[in-house]
Amino acid sequence: MISEILSQASNQDLGGEDAHPTGQYQLFVGQASSLPLKLRDAQLKVTYRNLPHWELEGAVYFITFNTWEKLELTPAARQVVLNACKFFDRQRYQIFCLVVMPDHVHMLMQPLEKSDNKFWSLSSILHSMKSYSSKQIPKVMKHIGTVWQDERHDHIVRDEREFQVFWEYIRQNPVKAGLSVTPEEYPFFWQMYEV
Repeated sequence: MISEILSQASNQDLGGEDAHPTGQYQLFVGQASSLPLKLRDAQLKVTYRNLPHWELEGAVYFITFNTWEKLELTPAARQVVLNACKFFDRQRYQIFCLVVMPDHVHMLMQPLEKSDNKFWSLSSILHSMKSYSSKQIPKVMKHIGTVWQDERHDHIVRDEREFQVFWEYIRQNPVKAGLSVTPEEYPFFWQMYEV
């Protein structure tokens, strides 16, 4: 199953990228004929704020976003965030693994196709999650003001090994933080299935 997911993500055979004078990036693909037809023409989009953000249509991502100034979310607030992250699962994106920690969120996910050859963008997906949850959090915990940092950390998952490493990292995050003995005991951890 994992290799099927990654074979759908066009980045597993990437060797790098070539910049064009327009600022757009064209993929450099090792053996393009081995990729599914839709992925042969995938475009790598690079945007910057303070951090670079690379988006590749059909790719799987490891994403982290943090609370503003290490704001510690209460259990009720973490449940709000978990629900917000899962709301459009299997409609706009596929979540494989997710954990909501007291001051950050880790997620392994893949944006889905919106229309022919157009995928939901990471920025629109995360804006939806962060915007909704930031409006709901003051209803369940005492907090006024900013909830989330503006930016996120995103990483295109390159192969099955990386996919499994990120999945296990997310699973073990609450255990390493001393919040639970096993990942499954932590109430704000969710995964699609076992690796």
